Amino acid sequence: MSLITSLTRSWLTRSLRPFAFKNEYDKQLEFEQEEKLGLYVHIPFCRQLCNFCPYCKQLYREEVCNAYLDHLIQEIHMVGSRLTQKKKVTSLYFGGGTPALAADRIGEIILALEEYFIITEGVGVELHPDNVNEETLTTLHAAGVRKISIGIQSFGDKYLSLLGRKNFQADEIAAELQKVPFDTVSMDFIFALPNQTFEDLKFDLEMAFSIGANHVAIYPFIDFTFTKTRVRAMAKREKRKLLDEITTYCRSKGYTRDSIWTFSNVPEAKYSSMTRENFLGFGCSATTLLRDQFKINTFSVVDYQKRIAEHTLPTSLTLRFSKRQRMIYYLFWTAYSTQVDMKAFEQFFGENLKQCYGFELWIAKKLGFLTEENGRLHMTLKGAFYYHYYENFYTLSYIDKMWSIMQNQAFPEEIRL
Repeated sequence: MSLITSLTRSWLTRSLRPFAFKNEYDKQLEFEQEEKLGLYVHIPFCRQLCNFCPYCKQLYREEVCNAYLDHLIQEIHMVGSRLTQKKKVTSLYFGGGTPALAADRIGEIILALEEYFIITEGVGVELHPDNVNEETLTTLHAAGVRKISIGIQSFGDKYLSLLGRKNFQADEIAAELQKVPFDTVSMDFIFALPNQTFEDLKFDLEMAFSIGANHVAIYPFIDFTFTKTRVRAMAKREKRKLLDEITTYCRSKGYTRDSIWTFSNVPEAKYSSMTRENFLGFGCSATTLLRDQFKINTFSVVDYQKRIAEHTLPTSLTLRFSKRQRMIYYLFWTAYSTQVDMKAFEQFFGENLKQCYGFELWIAKKLGFLTEENGRLHMTLKGAFYYHYYENFYTLSYIDKMWSIMQNQAFPEEIRL
């Protein structure tokens, strides 16, 4: 797998230079001139640690969580206070972990961010099914949250058992959602589990829409090497068939597809913290993507707090982009939305996309991965599958290696990918 991603990286960046993440960082982040900037906040605490989940997380204890949030707010002030005036940003997403466990302090965090930023496209928060109750939903709504994402994973008992998740009552979730209105109610599911069928996924999606969701996300199961799960990923041919079937079904129902794995039954319902040109990340393990760099905060809650207490950014590793490397990051994550605006690429880089990657685009069209219309490249069903397939290689070759190291080392010297 690493050979495939290394060869692809070398070809597309026109260089043998690897992605070199080094133990260094800028004491002040230069983001004031960045356009279409998003915000992300990581809250790593969970009531239960799911063995399939690769994200930075630890068991919830109220006093530990509150101490962490105090430091998180300090980080926001450290970063935001360098602005000369309030800056418009697209969106704010809270992830984890289970950020809804800190629902009573989400408003405090939003207020801290609003001292420096004007959020134009709303605030989203992730919830566990256990958090879907009137008290938590009311608290989040009062704080200004208008988008929620519920980590359902599956409505089927056999898959919940396989994932080590306890069962829940869909009708109870439906009743609670009716009490507090949100613009977007998204529900997350995992696909490509052992023996999972189209009928299983169809049941999950229709159940979600029937109990109050207007947006669903169907993320592929990836067997990270450092997690303790015993679940094994589905074979390529079965996975492609399943993804094609569910995509075709969603299209036949008139659902809007706004990314590789997300569909909505109303066009205005959107939930994605990934498809943004630039973003600032706050909290342990949070990442920041700017025009010239990609940085990752330490995964250690203890070391994160030590850095903040010293009035120092909690950055663990920084990648300084070459221009071609930044182009690949841009295209990879923009393509997640299933389309690329060639004019937007030119505005961002000052170069024509076809002049930079004309041969690759020609090949992609010939292979049936892409179509072009009115200056936009659109991913076909075949293209969407192979994007997913390559993303799986990328995840296991790059992210798996990096996160495995960072789970055990607060500040590695260097990671070369």
